[in-house]
Amino acid sequence: MVEAFVGTWDLKASENFDEYMKQLGVGFATRKVGNLTKPTTIISVEGDTVTVKTQSTIKNTELSFKLDQEFDETTADDRKVKSIVTIDGGKMVHIQRWDGKETSLVREVNGNALTLTLTLGEVVCKRSYERAE
Repeated sequence: MVEAFVGTWDLKASENFDEYMKQLGVGFATRKVGNLTKPTTIISVEGDTVTVKTQSTIKNTELSFKLDQEFDETTADDRKVKSIVTIDGGKMVHIQRWDGKETSLVREVNGNALTLTLTLGEVVCKRSYERAE
């Protein structure tokens, strides 16, 4: 099921990302840069390991994990979190927990479109990606 997410995805639209970053505790200057960045996400699978690379002119991140297994992650904004990624109802659900808080990053593919929904408390951010050629 994870195969549906494999590919290169370019960010096309983003709504409420500044509010989401603010809720995470990201500082003003970093949020300004984050809002200007149009990252490319590359998702690949080798054996039972999923790799998610995010590339932009500002910062590149790479995350490798096995589905359904908790792992330590350092986020792009330098939070140290415990993460788990599952496939649920055709969606890739990534949960991050730290300091008694929890955020979810849910990816859903529909044809050549990928929607990433970021939720933290009452704040919901939607980021729309398009499959690159």
